[in-house]
Amino acid sequence: MKPQSLDMITRLVGFDTVSRNSNLDLIHYVRDYLAQHGVEGHLVMNDEGTKANLYATVGPNVEGGIVLSGHTDVVPVDGQPWDTDPFQLVEKDGRLFGRGTCDMKAFSAIALAMVPDWVRAPLKRPIHFALSYDEEIGCFGAPSMIDRLATDIARPGAVIVGEPTSMRPIVAHKGIAALRTTVIGHEAHSSQVQRGVSAVMTAARLIAFIDDMMAENKANADPSCRFEPPYTTLHVGVVNGGTALNIISRECTFTWDIRTLPGDDWRAYLKRFEAYANSLLPAMRAIAPGASISTEILADAPPLQDLGGGAQALVFDLCGHHHTGVVPYAAEAGQFQERGFSVVLCGPGSIDQAHQPNEYIDISQVTACEAFLEKLTGRLTA
Repeated sequence: MKPQSLDMITRLVGFDTVSRNSNLDLIHYVRDYLAQHGVEGHLVMNDEGTKANLYATVGPNVEGGIVLSGHTDVVPVDGQPWDTDPFQLVEKDGRLFGRGTCDMKAFSAIALAMVPDWVRAPLKRPIHFALSYDEEIGCFGAPSMIDRLATDIARPGAVIVGEPTSMRPIVAHKGIAALRTTVIGHEAHSSQVQRGVSAVMTAARLIAFIDDMMAENKANADPSCRFEPPYTTLHVGVVNGGTALNIISRECTFTWDIRTLPGDDWRAYLKRFEAYANSLLPAMRAIAPGASISTEILADAPPLQDLGGGAQALVFDLCGHHHTGVVPYAAEAGQFQERGFSVVLCGPGSIDQAHQPNEYIDISQVTACEAFLEKLTGRLTA
């Protein structure tokens, strides 16, 4: 592991960029670091001005360059039994511990550490950085940056999204839609159930319906499907409702997600869900005319489809093999592909360590990523 890689990983992990916080301190640090080496960083702010994407080009802005994409936000550490400060890098037993070491600051840090070398190298095609915000809560940040990349840089030959794949090429991932359903019932004394409409119990029926849809998918799964699990999943993660044991609940909300296989449409599941919800309304409104069931879309990130293309060919060559994989989580790769970019996932670390207490990356993975990017340099200077 190069000292400059270790230094940059240490610096990026040191920024508390949990998604609920601003990422501007990290983004401004990266912009200033790039400027020190004569590279201009461009910011794409969110509407509130509290977060930003950053994109930058090293080398000539000509076609055929490579985009290195990574998200800057990390998941929370609240309630997790960490043995060390999550935002202070710790090296121990051949591993680097800290929030974001694996998912996915190491990839961006290793690439940034190579900027001085890339500035000096006779690059014939450029390297573009694309650092985003709010990937962990729905891939919200990347689309506005991708729009800018589509117009501001010469058409790249490939996008490499450095999610933790153990440096294996990943050619497809699932999509995700995040939703929140709110049930409004009617309060009454719990001894007089005929006078009330329980939002909690109605929500329970809706949640059971969601689970039933997933059970159908599981029963009809294609055994040759490469994904694990090999079907579109539906999951309710949070439920909130009710006031007290002896009050029929007026309101209940729950958040859920649909993780779709490539080629599957989450809107079809929402349509079935809404049809079932509508079938419950007449009985609810016979007691309480104001009763309602509503669902809002919180996030929609498309899947990455295995379409072949230049990104796969490049990464196969850099990795020295064609052993590809697919992953069940969602990433920004699908958003790049939706805009016509050729995309593949390949980055250091294992997803098995992501989002865990004592998150870590093996130093051997850092070294492997360094070698991968050095080979990329050779390709772009040839």
